Amino acid sequence: MINKHTLLGIILGCTTIAFAQSNSNTMSKFSLFDLENTGKADIDDGKVLDVEQMEAEDYLPEIHGTLRGRYEYCSTFDASRFQVRNARVSFTGNVHPLVAYKAEIDLSDAGVTKMLDAYIRVFPVKGMALTVGQMKVPFSTDNLRSPHVQIFSNRSFIAKEISGLRDVGFTAGYTLTETFPFSLVAGIYNGEGIYQQKEWHRTMCFATRATFDPSKYINISLNFQSFEPDSIRMNAYDIGLFSNFFGFHAEVEYLYKTYNGNLFKPAHAFTGFLTYELPLKKVFSKISFMGRYDMMTDNNRGFKNSLGQYVTDDFARQRVTGGVALTISKPILAELRINYEKYFYEDWSLADLSEQDKLVIELVARF
Repeated sequence: MINKHTLLGIILGCTTIAFAQSNSNTMSKFSLFDLENTGKADIDDGKVLDVEQMEAEDYLPEIHGTLRGRYEYCSTFDASRFQVRNARVSFTGNVHPLVAYKAEIDLSDAGVTKMLDAYIRVFPVKGMALTVGQMKVPFSTDNLRSPHVQIFSNRSFIAKEISGLRDVGFTAGYTLTETFPFSLVAGIYNGEGIYQQKEWHRTMCFATRATFDPSKYINISLNFQSFEPDSIRMNAYDIGLFSNFFGFHAEVEYLYKTYNGNLFKPAHAFTGFLTYELPLKKVFSKISFMGRYDMMTDNNRGFKNSLGQYVTDDFARQRVTGGVALTISKPILAELRINYEKYFYEDWSLADLSEQDKLVIELVARF
């Protein structure tokens, strides 16, 4: 059953989309999720073509790739490891000026091959896009960042631990870039990630994301997600804010997660960081300095234990991250990232082996 919070989110999203469509004469080019210039967020591939009839070259797909190799040293127990964190290849293009597609596979996500994006996108009216397939869930700014535009080597707790990255479903999105710039996307999904696609579902996952640009220096995002992976429905509410000024990028994001029936106490998560970019003239195009604080309280991912109880399966922790990045932006993107993560637990015996103090040195190439 859909609870009142979920129903309210769907109605609000559909109403806003309908209202925005009635004002389509103020639209400019569709740019759903396009925050690259203001916050290093992911550009959601699959765009409308500004042509009436496609020529032969318009059918040719764009091919992109991301390679990310790293070395990690865990100072907590004096151990090291190497990883190919990502080896992604994507194909994007159009079969019609108003019909686009994307297919992306990660040949090595820390040694595991994963099919990531696989969707078709249709543009029925100017400013609107309808997408069906496998895609990122529109929730959380940090969640929407691709690896080559991540600011830190590892994602925040909000993106990595509490909010889902990808699912299979349908989304409707709309963007207004004039008068009062905003974008809105709302979607419905299976709710079990990208690998469970044969099951029938009596309950679904819902997500809505709205972003606003009240000035060229400020971006505000409001996010809602409702999901039920097992037998308890969880609702996550998220608000984010970022600003760019004089080479600085400041960003904060807060998440509040509730469990229906109060079967588990609400979870909280927060991340805040500041970066400064200094342009360089030789070899590297810039050097970036960064610092981040993030935290989360005890969390349950929505599953019972062997005794049928909802207990903590993702323990509370805090983290401070400091780092530096050297970037070459032409002719391809190449970046050297050096991060150190310091963790804080009330009980270190509960700490996951991968969630402890560590140095991360990685090279990223995007073509």
